[in-house]
Amino acid sequence: QVQLVESGGGLVQAGGSLRLSCAASGSTSSINRMGWYRQTPGKQRELVAAVIRGGSTDYAASVKGRFTISRDKNTVYLQMNSLKSEDTAVYYCNANTVLRAIVDYYWGQGTQVTVSS
Repeated sequence: QVQLVESGGGLVQAGGSLRLSCAASGSTSSINRMGWYRQTPGKQRELVAAVIRGGSTDYAASVKGRFTISRDKNTVYLQMNSLKSEDTAVYYCNANTVLRAIVDYYWGQGTQVTVSS
């Protein structure tokens, strides 16, 4: 089991910056991938960015060049710069683990990011 606790959301003006943090605890040695997703009302949760064990990263096209994901041991960060109103959403931290070929997915509680125009 992995527990994820997020922090860092809030209200920011367009063009501003925020940094989200997600601390993992529990069976962290089995974590293969950590990432951030976001969701707005009526829409599906979408991938924002992810970092895989070994350091490879993946970004949604809409955030490339503005957001940076990084991982330091059991904490993953999302640095968000040049924020736009369309970045407003609830951001969820995600981790997946692989143990004996079984993949499990874990989610944080979500943190609200609101960008005012």
